[in-house]
Amino acid sequence: MYVFRLCCIAVITAVCAFILKSHKSELVPLCLAAGGIIIFLYTFDYLTESVRFIKEFTENAGIDNEVVRAIFKIVGIGFLVELTASSVKDLGFESIADKLILCGKIIIFVVAIPILSSTYKIIVSLIRLT
Repeated sequence: MYVFRLCCIAVITAVCAFILKSHKSELVPLCLAAGGIIIFLYTFDYLTESVRFIKEFTENAGIDNEVVRAIFKIVGIGFLVELTASSVKDLGFESIADKLILCGKIIIFVVAIPILSSTYKIIVSLIRLT
């Protein structure tokens, strides 16, 4: 049901932007930004439920908090960079969007280092057991 509502908001935003394009084209970016913000805010409640579940799961499984934080940072960076790059592309600046995506990938790699370190520790401990 959430996906249907999100799709309806997206279609309504697109129709409004299409109508504004012929009458007041300077308002189209504002319309698209407003629609994107509404979609993001609508999904925020749904996202908090998932985050709560993941937090409980990791506590029960005994997964290190540093790894979980890194994963959340990576996902957040990915979403933020993709949203921003899409918005910049919509405004017609594709080269800036491509550079933003590249920089986002570099930042994600750097943030993933604790995960790589934790994986290395697990592998070394498994090798020592044999």
